[in-house]
Amino acid sequence: MDPMMKMWVSFAGIGLMALAAVMITLARYKTKGILRMALSLTAFLFLVIGGLLGLVSIT
Repeated sequence: MDPMMKMWVSFAGIGLMALAAVMITLARYKTKGILRMALSLTAFLFLVIGGLLGLVSIT
């Protein structure tokens, strides 16, 4: 993978991690019930995918 592509992959990972942080904050303080669980699950998936993209970008 060329360096420019690694940069974009790492930006995508950083963006997903930031979005996960915002979603989990929103889920904890503004929602209840099934919506809270759905937002938390989605945020967790974004965090895992973002971490994997970060790992891919450094190898």
